[in-house]
Amino acid sequence: MSNPGIKRVAPAIGLFFVAPLVAEFLLGDLPIKLLGALVVLAPMYGGGALLIREVVRRTGRGWPTILVLAFAYAVFEEALTTQTLFNPNYLHLNLHLLQPAYIPALGIGAWWTIFVLTLHTVWSISVSIALVEALVPDRATTPWLGGIGLAITGVLFILGAVASTALEIKQDHYVASTAQFAAAAVVCIIAIVVALRLPVRSIAHTSGWVPSPWLVGAGALIAGSIFIMVPNRWGWLAVGIYLFLDFFVIAAVFVLSQRAGWDGRHRLALAGGAALTYAWHSFLQHPAVGSGGIGFRIGNAIFTAGLVVLLIFAAPRQPNTGTRTTLSSVA
Repeated sequence: MSNPGIKRVAPAIGLFFVAPLVAEFLLGDLPIKLLGALVVLAPMYGGGALLIREVVRRTGRGWPTILVLAFAYAVFEEALTTQTLFNPNYLHLNLHLLQPAYIPALGIGAWWTIFVLTLHTVWSISVSIALVEALVPDRATTPWLGGIGLAITGVLFILGAVASTALEIKQDHYVASTAQFAAAAVVCIIAIVVALRLPVRSIAHTSGWVPSPWLVGAGALIAGSIFIMVPNRWGWLAVGIYLFLDFFVIAAVFVLSQRAGWDGRHRLALAGGAALTYAWHSFLQHPAVGSGGIGFRIGNAIFTAGLVVLLIFAAPRQPNTGTRTTLSSVA
């Protein structure tokens, strides 16, 4: 006999681990032999994604709020914990992340800032939430945790953030300036306030053409692939391409998701297409840790296969076009 308590929190546990798996392993930054690192990565990635998802679903808000809170998370991680937005030589890897489109007055590289914030906002948080919600469509807009579970998640997230910051400073011996920390904190606070002030009410449906889920998925895959393949040496041109893709995709989804034909299949296709970008690109990616090799590529294949299985399992479970949803609710 199944345990109803475990069944109730199973999606939350799933998201807790899916978020770091997408962010680091599906992307190809970490090899499968370091899967044990989930113990360190999950509290921050998974804890952050789960907190965002629970706050949004408890307050009756939807994907606009998730995206803005995901952006706040991205700034928090990259500016206040890992500090990659400000560190000119992150972990002494000589990656020169800040050089393309460098802004001296702010001490940041526009290319890296937009690139990494988009990665976390879209993939680490939003795609992870969408994939797990697609596995339980009947519970996609309801809370998965009670008060105690939410409190535990919050504690784990804080511990993960503190541990990540301490480890970063110990390894890199780099600390950003007080002004940089303060500016990042202000951006986070503003983003959170904006997110929680977005309207809860549903938007009236509009008529109009809605592409098939296959076309939505292909569009997400193409947009994601263009984004991830733009060379950083293009500098400000790369920044322009990133901004265009970000705003175009957001605007397109905002418009289409308000139409009556948009449903769960389109949401899964959007997340699946984006996730498949990470999957195929992982075979070109050089790992952030280690030297790659056949073992690394086997790991890429395993994570890609896992994603494909998830999509195949979730696809027939999605609400059909008869379900009337909007971006303001579950997009």
